[in-house]
Formats: sequence, structure tokens, C-alpha cells
Amino acid sequence: MAILQRNAIVLATRNADKVIEIKEFMNDLDFEFLDFSGFPDVPEVVEDGETFSDNAIKKATAIYRATGISALADDSGLEVDYLNGAPGVRSSRFAGENATYAENNALLLKKLDAVPPHRRTARFRCVMAFVGQSGTQTVEGVCEGIILNELKGSKGFGYDPLFYVPEYGMTFAEMDLVLKNRISHRGMALSKMRDVLRHRSG
Repeated sequence: MAILQRNAIVLATRNADKVIEIKEFMNDLDFEFLDFSGFPDVPEVVEDGETFSDNAIKKATAIYRATGISALADDSGLEVDYLNGAPGVRSSRFAGENATYAENNALLLKKLDAVPPHRRTARFRCVMAFVGQSGTQTVEGVCEGIILNELKGSKGFGYDPLFYVPEYGMTFAEMDLVLKNRISHRGMALSKMRDVLRHRSG
């Protein structure tokens, strides 16, 4: 187990793009954010929780226990009201364990076929969990929208081409990254977590 480092935080993700995004968002804080490159033996964490919070806490806790250093993790996904909150925690594997973005989007469109716009309300939700010597803390970010009946836009990933934000008149996939990061579920969660960590480092 690594020596405890008060101002170090391990980012509990193998997604390199997410690591870069978090580091850039938190670059004004007095913390060193570490990726898994220095911890080749960290465990693979099975995301089998029933909620985003369950999964985020499970990942952060596992990495904290494996490294002895505070850990930060997130879990996020799409909740469609007509589908009683699905795909939810199964967002990335909606159409199967190794489903592509295209397959997940196709299944979502199929399940919402002929459903009128006013019943296609949905939200992206992100929960971030910080686990350290002093305990566990979570924050949440939510962005409300509507699921379109066709793909629009070429940016982003996942369900972004179907997720339309009425206030801005475009999908996530049509937005530039600056706008998306400002209003997105993950951006909101990151902003709240930055406040949490700023208090800890003060």
C-alpha cells in the first residue's frame, strides 16, 4: 500500500479523456491528481450497484483501499422518464455488455418509437464520490432534456446526438465543448466537487 499523501488524489477511472478533463477542471486546487499509471495493481471494479451513487462510492472506496490515497470516482448515465428511468446505471451497456454507442442509440429510438415529444423527457445524471481518511462525500449533477426521434450533431459521444436541451435549442452533440462542459451533468458535479475539495485543502 502506498504511503498516505494528504494532497494527492487518485482518479478512479481508466478513461484517459476523463482524467484530462478532471485535471483541467481542478487545476486551481492544491492537489496532485494521479492516474492509474503509477498503480498497476489496482483492482478492476465491477459496477453492479443499483444507483449511480452506489457505483461511484464502490469505485472510489476500492481504489482508496488499494492505494492508501484519497480517491475520486464518478458514475453517470441517462434516465428516460417514459422508460421508468432506464437505461440508468446500464446506460453504457443498454443494448448489451459490449454495445456500441450506435447500438445503444438505436435501441433507445426503438423503445421510444411513436412516443410523442412531451413524453420523451429525460436527464443525464452524474454522481461523484470522494473517499479518504476522513470518510466519504458525494455530489450530484443533473441536466434535463428531451430525447429526439433522430440523431443530430457529430460532437460528443454516447447518447449526446439524441439528448436535446430546450433552453439552448440543440443537442449535446451540436454544442461546443465549452458550453457542454458548463451545463452538463458532469460539469455540474465537477463544480460541486471542486468546492468540496477546496474546503478540504484550505
